[in-house]
Amino acid sequence: MPDFSTSVKLKYVKLGYQYLVNHILTLTLIPIMAGVVIEVLRLGPEEIVNLWNSLHFDLVHILCSSFFIIFIATVYFLSKPRSIYLVDYTCYKPPVSCRVPFATFMEHSRLNLSNNPKSVEFQMRILERSGLGEETCLPPAIHYIPPTPTMEAARGEAEIVIFSAMDSLFKKTGLKPKDIDILIVNCSLFSPTPSLSAMVINKYKLRSNIKSFNLSGMGCSAGLISIDLARDLLQVHPNSNAVVVSTEIITPNYYQGKERAMLLPNCLFRMGGAAILLSNRSSERWRAKYRLVHVVRTHKGADNKAYRCVFEEEDKEGNVGISLSKDLMAIAGEALKSNITTIGPLVLPASEQLLFLLTLIGRKIFNPKWKPYIPDFKQAFEHFCIHAGGRAVIDELQKNLQLSSEHVEASRMTLHRFGNTSSSSLWYEMSYIESKGRMKRGDRVWQIAFGSGFKCNSAVWKCNRTIKTPTDGPWADCIDSYPVHIPEVVKL
Repeated sequence: MPDFSTSVKLKYVKLGYQYLVNHILTLTLIPIMAGVVIEVLRLGPEEIVNLWNSLHFDLVHILCSSFFIIFIATVYFLSKPRSIYLVDYTCYKPPVSCRVPFATFMEHSRLNLSNNPKSVEFQMRILERSGLGEETCLPPAIHYIPPTPTMEAARGEAEIVIFSAMDSLFKKTGLKPKDIDILIVNCSLFSPTPSLSAMVINKYKLRSNIKSFNLSGMGCSAGLISIDLARDLLQVHPNSNAVVVSTEIITPNYYQGKERAMLLPNCLFRMGGAAILLSNRSSERWRAKYRLVHVVRTHKGADNKAYRCVFEEEDKEGNVGISLSKDLMAIAGEALKSNITTIGPLVLPASEQLLFLLTLIGRKIFNPKWKPYIPDFKQAFEHFCIHAGGRAVIDELQKNLQLSSEHVEASRMTLHRFGNTSSSSLWYEMSYIESKGRMKRGDRVWQIAFGSGFKCNSAVWKCNRTIKTPTDGPWADCIDSYPVHIPEVVKL
């Protein structure tokens, strides 16, 4: 007798189950409606007229019913959240002069750490396995030997990244500076006075009554925190435009010590930034690229290990740097688990939720050793934008969420081409998907980001219209070269 798994197409059994459960209401209503139609057709015209005449309508009842229906409809529409649209966005593309090939990076490391060859060797091993390519960029101040991380240089990097992204956004959307009602700038490690948001206001002479915010110290997930803040503000301020700027300034945060846990960010973090235009204006609905569906935020800061796993501190010699804990991936996994537990019921189809519930009940009642069911998030989303924090982060999420290589392609290629650009990496990934011509009307996108604290944040977008392959943007001159094969180890 042939094996059941080979003789029956289990794939189609699962597809049939998903269709049945996800459309159970429709499949139930169809025979009921068919029965009603057949019964009406069986009645003659006289019987239908007699049935209508037998109904007694009282004017007071009709007025009360009409008022009740109008009241319920009014309450519903007034309490319904405003739709938030992503009109468009732009990503900063660093100039070729800022490019840092592997050979250049290692040569600088040997010169800057000439008294500590073990640290140089450690950085080389990390770079070989990082997943970064030869085109990533660092700011001009880091190209000096030794680096010159002055306040002036840091402000210079902030101006070139933020102003370039903003200028591109104005050109792309036709937005005028005076039309900005809300401005949010997030940058974790560089927080000067006046703030970066004040710098933008001064540059573009924005209105004096603008609602501006500057978020710092919130890590690589700060971009989605900014989106969440913009959403909340747009809910209470009708007919408004919000601009979100996400970046990380590398210049003042390049570690020049010998601690291995602090040298790791030097190998991964690179220049980058993005500017995003959000609006709640109904007139923007037709040209907007996406509509914001959900934002889910998870914070594990109550746990000491989670709080300290990404920590800015001084080493024994007084050099300031970001220390990354060995427990980082385990903590990120726990944060992700909490986040998907919240977002799952909001986005998963009924078939996946039912399987998850039945497995949970089975483990509680029958056998605790049953393997827990991992929901198939590919049923809920067409595209995944996983924070390009490093190869290990992408590998772990691909394994835990059972994603294919194509689902994580945008994340891997963004890491290869631009490196870890912190909170803006999600927008480079979105741009990659668009540049490949894969974004269609109705597609759902899941952005997942991790940050210090420790945080895991998610945003769900729905594509408003089929997006044509852009002729500009950060991928314009190289998209045809991607995807590329990224070896496990690049021998330097």
